[in-house]
Amino acid sequence: MNTENIKDLIEYPKKGIVSKEILKTEKIDVTLFCMAENTSISEHTSTKEGIVYVLEGEGIFILEGEKIEMKPGVMISMKNNALHSIRADKDMAFTLILIS
Repeated sequence: MNTENIKDLIEYPKKGIVSKEILKTEKIDVTLFCMAENTSISEHTSTKEGIVYVLEGEGIFILEGEKIEMKPGVMISMKNNALHSIRADKDMAFTLILIS
C-alpha cells in the first residue's frame, strides 16, 4: 500500500488494537498500529530488529525493563529478541518498522 500521509490511515477501535500493513519488502516490514485508550500489548520479543515511531497519543513502552514515554515524535530502537511491552494511556498510533 502506498500513501502520501500515514496519518490518513489512522483509525482507532473502541477497544483493542487495529494494525495495518503499510509496506512489505524482502528486508523491511512497516505496520501501523492504532491502540485504543487503556489497551496494552503484553511482554514479548521479535526475532527482527525494530524501530517504533509514535505518531499520536500517549503511552508507555517498556524495553528491557526501561520505561520510555510514548508521545508524538518519539522514536524507539530495539535489538532483536529484546523484551518489550506497550500500554496506551490515550488513543495512540505508531509505526513499527521491522528489519531483516
